[in-house]
Amino acid sequence: MTSRRSTRLCLVFAALCSMGAAAADFLGSESCKGCHPDAYTAWRASKHARSMESLTAEQQREARCTTCHAPNLTDQAMANIGCETCHGGGQYYAPAYVMKDPELARLVGLVDPSEKSCRSCHEPSSPSLRPFQFAEKLKAMDHWSAERQKRGATPSPRAER
Repeated sequence: MTSRRSTRLCLVFAALCSMGAAAADFLGSESCKGCHPDAYTAWRASKHARSMESLTAEQQREARCTTCHAPNLTDQAMANIGCETCHGGGQYYAPAYVMKDPELARLVGLVDPSEKSCRSCHEPSSPSLRPFQFAEKLKAMDHWSAERQKRGATPSPRAER
């Protein structure tokens, strides 16, 4: 690790420690669009981007429904399942210099979603008519392969599960 990068990591770590357990603020999926246009387009076409539309007006006011259909509902911009629902609040990892450093991005809050995180909503007691098949659904919501292919990066191990 270079000394400059080491210093930067130490400063970020110190800043995070001084904030205590404060969660990162959510910026909204629009903030991801500029750097991740293909991922954003795939998300916009997904059911997650329209998760509140599947609820009745009454259900949209019920916490037991919005916990999964709009878990970050703070204003209308966050009224669905957005990028940060799965990847964590982007306040600290959104800057381009952070996102260019995967280790730093994860250190400051970028989350790599897992089957466990998906199952926090897609679980047996949810009112779905079909059982949740993680591997099948993961392929259906692939929003990373096209972008990685453009950059010439190796495919995500998640896509191979």
